[in-house]
Amino acid sequence: MAIPFKAQERSVKTRGELNQLRKKGAVPGVVYGKKLSAPVSIAVDEKELQQLLRTTPHALLELEVGAAGKQPVMLTEVQRDPISRSVIHIDFHQVNMNEEVRTQVRVELAGDSAGVREGGILQAMIHELEIHCLPNNIPDAIEVDVSQLQIGENLLVVDLQLPQGVTTKVDPAQVVVTILAPQKELSAEEAAEAEVEQKEAAERAEEANMEDVHTSV
Repeated sequence: MAIPFKAQERSVKTRGELNQLRKKGAVPGVVYGKKLSAPVSIAVDEKELQQLLRTTPHALLELEVGAAGKQPVMLTEVQRDPISRSVIHIDFHQVNMNEEVRTQVRVELAGDSAGVREGGILQAMIHELEIHCLPNNIPDAIEVDVSQLQIGENLLVVDLQLPQGVTTKVDPAQVVVTILAPQKELSAEEAAEAEVEQKEAAERAEEANMEDVHTSV
């Protein structure tokens, strides 16, 4: 199911005009597509775009594109300012609903792991999975049941239960999640350092999720 997303056609194109547009809380972009007579210049609300990037950056969208009306599109490129990291431009591509696309989806861990109950540490090795499917079959996420996972055990890509119509070309031997043995007791200083490292890793993962849009249409 396509997610409705709002956009407005824009006529401003000079650097100065685009900067003024951004100051008003909008992000310029372009929609490309074989069924469009020409690429369409648009602007989207920055807050709505940030919400999309945080939650479903690879989703199928229903975008109203001027005279062309509502079009199925996917976000294919996000450009950011190298210093502020704010989004300065985006690209959408129209999709053919009868042709497969290549995109990324979140990997979500579910269940209370037996290994964790015994003191093990649950470690996700990948947070997204590249998949191939028709646009309407793009899942919100790939759920991974870890409830039976013991200390020292892994779940691999080959173990994943993909939805009907969804395939992946990722190495079947790629580790998705593992249960590590309990760590030795840390000193207060080591524990503080570990907490900082975990926080930084989480922030990097979130930023990567917002920035990396790898969709082929």
